[in-house]
Amino acid sequence: MAADLSQIVKAYDVRGVVPDQWDEPLAELFGAAFVQVTAATAIVIGHDMRPSSPGLSRAFARGAAARGVDVTEIGLCSTDQLYYASGALGLPGAMFTASHNPAQYNGIKLCRAGAAPVGQDTGLAEIRELAERWLESGAPEPAAEPGTLSRRDTLEDYAAHLRSLVDLTSIRPLKVVVDAGNGMGGHTVPTVFAGLPLNLVPMYFELDGTFPNHEANPLDPANIVDLQKRVREEGADLGIAFDGDADRCFVVDERGAPVSPSAITALVAARELARNGGAGTVIHNLITSWSVAEVVRENGGTPVRTRVGHSFIKAEMARAGAIFGGEHSAHYYFKDFWNADTGMLAALHVLATLGGQDGPLSALVAQYDRYAGSGEINSTVADQAGRLAAIRSAYEGRDDVTLDDLDGLTVSAADWWFNVRPSNTEPLLRLNAEARDEATMNKIRDEALAIIRG
Repeated sequence: MAADLSQIVKAYDVRGVVPDQWDEPLAELFGAAFVQVTAATAIVIGHDMRPSSPGLSRAFARGAAARGVDVTEIGLCSTDQLYYASGALGLPGAMFTASHNPAQYNGIKLCRAGAAPVGQDTGLAEIRELAERWLESGAPEPAAEPGTLSRRDTLEDYAAHLRSLVDLTSIRPLKVVVDAGNGMGGHTVPTVFAGLPLNLVPMYFELDGTFPNHEANPLDPANIVDLQKRVREEGADLGIAFDGDADRCFVVDERGAPVSPSAITALVAARELARNGGAGTVIHNLITSWSVAEVVRENGGTPVRTRVGHSFIKAEMARAGAIFGGEHSAHYYFKDFWNADTGMLAALHVLATLGGQDGPLSALVAQYDRYAGSGEINSTVADQAGRLAAIRSAYEGRDDVTLDDLDGLTVSAADWWFNVRPSNTEPLLRLNAEARDEATMNKIRDEALAIIRG
C-alpha cells in the first residue's frame, strides 16, 4: 500500500477498492490506529455481506487486539445494528461496509462509544496519519498482553430495542414488499418484523455482496423499479427498499409511487413530537422540503436547519438535545437511538402510522408532501466557484430574494427556493429546487441550470 491514504480516507469514513487501494494488512493498521486515537480498552466490530468484509473485519480486530484491546465481534450486521451495539454496550465501534458502492469496494464506518461519529475533525485524520506513519516505518509495537477476541450475537436485542420504541401490536394487518437489494436488510428484516401483523413479501433477501439484481442504492430511481412493479402486482399496502448496509430506507406507496424522504421526515417528526408531549427540537438539512419545518411547528416542535451530512446532523442533534433529525437522502436520526441513523426505525414508524388508520399510504403522506420539488440534479462543471459566483451575481441585489451560505448557496423567495452545493469529491454542482407549484419550480430549476451549465 502507498503511504498516502488520502484517496480512501474520506470526510466521514474509509472507502476504496479492495485490494487495489486497501487490503487486510492495512485494515490491521487501521485497527491499531483506531484504538490508539480513541484510547479504547474494548471495541465492537461488525461487517456486511461483501466478499472482502469478513477478512478485513478480522484483520482490524487483530490490529486492535495486538494493542491490548478486547474485541467483541458481532459478525454479519446492518450499520444501524452496529450503532445499536456501540450504544448498548458503551463501546467504540467499527462497521465494515461500502454501503451502496459496487462489489469491489469496501470501507469502514467508525464511531466512539454511544455511536458518536468519527469523522475528519473527530479522529479520522489522526487515524489516517498514524496508519501512514506505520506504512512507512513499520507496524507499531504490540502490547505486552494482547486483548481478547470474542463473539456476540446482537440481532435479537437490536430488534427488541427498535420494537420497544414503536408499538405495532395493534395495527391493522399490512402487506409490505421489502427489497433488500441482496444487502443487510435481508439479514435484519425477518427478525425485526417477526410476530408483527405484517404479510411480508421479500425481494432479494439473499445476502450477496456482488449485487446480482441491482445496485443496493435506492436513491437511484432505476434501482426501485422492481419494487414498484411488485407492489402493484401484489396489491400491497406499501413497499420499502433498503440500501446495502440497511441504514437508509426508501418508501413507495400502494401505487408504486416514491414517497419523498422529506415527507417521511415530516411524518416521523410529528410522531416523535407526540411521543415527547408535543415539544422538542427536530433537525433537518437545508435541502429538505419547506413542509418539514411547517409540520414540526404545527406539532409544537422547533425546527433547526443544518448543513447536509451526517456529521453535521449528529453534532447538531447532540448540541440541541434534538429528539429527531432527517435528511433528503433518507437518513433518519433518533435521540432514542443514540442520535444515530436507522432506516429500520423510520420504516417501523411508517408502518405504525399506516396501520393505525384505514386510508392508503398515498392519502396519508399527501398532508406531508405539499410542494413541487426537483430532486437533486447533478451537473459536471470545471469551475465550481466560478459558477456559484455567477449564480450569486444573477440574484444578488434583488428585493424579492434572500441569499445564504450555510451550505453552498441558497436563494429564497416567497414562493420558491433553490440550493446549489459543490461536491467535495467530484467536479459537480448539486441543485435542489422547490416551489409552491410545478410550473414555478420548473421555471426556477431551468433558470438555475442555465447558469450552472453556462
